[in-house]
Amino acid sequence: MCSRSCALLCLWLLVVLAACAPGGADPGQPAPYGLVEPFLSAWRRAGAEALGPPRTAPLWIDDARVQLFDRHMITAVDDRRAVVRPLAPDWQRHYPADLLSLPAATWRAVLALGDGVDHVARPLAPLLVSIQVPGYSGPLELRLYDATLRPVGSTALSVRDGYATAHLLPRGHLGPQWAVAIIDGQTAGARSALFTLDAVSELQTGQPDLDALYPRLRDFMAQAVVAYELNGRPVRGYRSPDNPLLWLRDHVYQGRGFRYFERDVTSLLDAFRAAQRPDGSFPDVIDYPARSVSAFRKEVESDLEFLFVQGVYEAWQMTGDDAWLERNLAAMRRALDYITSDPLRWDAARGLVRRPYTIDMWDFAYGPTTLSPEGRPAPRHWIDAATIWGTFHGDNTGLAHALELMARAEERVGDPARAARWRAQSRAIMDRLNQLAWNGRFFTHFVPEDPAFRPAGVDPDVQLSLSNAYALNRGVLDAHQGQRIVEEYFQRRAFSRAFAEWYSIDPPFPAGSFGMAGGKGENPGEYVNGGIMPLVGGELARGAFRFGLEPYGFDILRRYAALTALTGASYLWYYPAGNPGIQGPDTLATDGWGAGAMIGALFEGAAGFNDRASRFSDLILTPRWAADPSFRAVRAVARYAASDGYAAYHWRRAERSIALTLTSSAASAYVRILVPQDIAPLPLQVTRDGTPVPTRIDRAGMTSYVAVPISGGEAEIVVSW
Repeated sequence: MCSRSCALLCLWLLVVLAACAPGGADPGQPAPYGLVEPFLSAWRRAGAEALGPPRTAPLWIDDARVQLFDRHMITAVDDRRAVVRPLAPDWQRHYPADLLSLPAATWRAVLALGDGVDHVARPLAPLLVSIQVPGYSGPLELRLYDATLRPVGSTALSVRDGYATAHLLPRGHLGPQWAVAIIDGQTAGARSALFTLDAVSELQTGQPDLDALYPRLRDFMAQAVVAYELNGRPVRGYRSPDNPLLWLRDHVYQGRGFRYFERDVTSLLDAFRAAQRPDGSFPDVIDYPARSVSAFRKEVESDLEFLFVQGVYEAWQMTGDDAWLERNLAAMRRALDYITSDPLRWDAARGLVRRPYTIDMWDFAYGPTTLSPEGRPAPRHWIDAATIWGTFHGDNTGLAHALELMARAEERVGDPARAARWRAQSRAIMDRLNQLAWNGRFFTHFVPEDPAFRPAGVDPDVQLSLSNAYALNRGVLDAHQGQRIVEEYFQRRAFSRAFAEWYSIDPPFPAGSFGMAGGKGENPGEYVNGGIMPLVGGELARGAFRFGLEPYGFDILRRYAALTALTGASYLWYYPAGNPGIQGPDTLATDGWGAGAMIGALFEGAAGFNDRASRFSDLILTPRWAADPSFRAVRAVARYAASDGYAAYHWRRAERSIALTLTSSAASAYVRILVPQDIAPLPLQVTRDGTPVPTRIDRAGMTSYVAVPISGGEAEIVVSW
């Protein structure tokens, strides 16, 4: 009797223990949804059906074995224990679709970089990845996904004795990059951040003079930074090369260079917006309390309003901040209304911007030395009864350019009707300017309102002033005009007369024409009266690339590279003999204005990066390396440091082909591959991602480009002959 009672008691205890065991399951019953330990027990403890069925098989992700459910993740601690954690409602957006849909392999793949640690990778810079699959030999596919989980590459590998390596070219959107190992169509392992893709602007051309140029110029421009607090807010901008203040003009023009490395591109423009006057006009200089300087404007200036519009548009281009752009629209509209209506700035009869007779955009007017309103001898920074009025071409090409940028800004915020009006106004201004000031080779420097006036001692009909170089890159010229301006500068290159043809104005005015009382900058060949300016050289080089005279663009870049390498300096202006122009104790030997223009010639001209929207989302890419047979392989990266917008490519020239591998943040791209002139007559074959596409030819002067449109920012393009 006792033995039977003991047996029944033991049986009852076994039933109780089974019910209390982890999972509380009958060992003879199949597990729900095919769940296995330790996930089954954790699932039951967390509420079983409240978690719902699993969304994936158990997967190896980041060295942990996990299983994903509708709103939870179960992570194995060891073979017997697991923990349950909630997932965000949008968790599926953070995992590659393949990872969620493929079954799990019986093999475990461990992914790591060659050095065994996670780190930052650069676009298209080779990266070594190691894969370990203990006990396995055979094929494996490694799939990569960028920070937006877009597939950006797949590599077939052969695993031998549990080990394989792969050389990757990182690409896609910046940020952490997923990698998934696939064996027999099943997931063997994954890493959510095998590496983090980041980009910095850089050029690797294989030619030391050009490869050293961008880092040198970036360092030059760093010397031009001025930062302080104004009205409780930080202000950071790029100063004048011969004055320690923050001038709107100098800062905006230097944006051609600092876009590639500067993070704060809006604070100074915000300060200028706050300083805008009720009539829509702007000061030249912003307040600088530490120097006891209050904002002021030189009366003779007529370019500040369109420069504000340009500065805001280009800063938006760098940041992609639509809300910031919209906050500036009212100020931009007021600025354009002011410059196109105020009698001080607008010639209603000509329908063009007017100003006193200055040398190009500079701030002192024609006439003898006289007394300032304060009673001191000074150049004419002011307007009085003796002021000579007229039309300066640079004010008007700059305004036409700004009106087009304004049209794009209006389109961005959803006002196409306003955009159409700005665009029509831009075209009308250029029509009137061409009729008034285009002389068949370049724009006449200044057209007085009094037709009887002519300056003494110089023929104004042959004076070539520096804003002709700016006009090259404002998108307002036709091909004929652009080519004629570049050719005019080239024809004036005479090394017996000047070490470079980057004239501020040529020929210069006689001494005494601009009332400097014998001060530096008054004599021919000094300052803006015929001095040699790298800012002209940079704009000219970029224009040469743009209008089909690419060898001349490379020539200018190499000469400037030699100058800065030899002297370790770049000045705002030089005497024709090559000695630097030093205005005074505030003169920088690291002029950001010229350095910025030359960076623009490097990245937009030679490397060919151009942005039709913001953050390189609408990319036009025109690498021009094939214009010089000495280039064989180039890696180029352009990054807006103020955002994640970037584009990068490998360009390679072989005996009978040119290949380009592109990656970027672009939503669309238009790639133009320069065809060397010596092979241009030959039949061309074009492939995009291995598929033949029709051969479409664009032309710039005598230069032919194969044009390939791309949806998205990735492509492999090959042009062969």
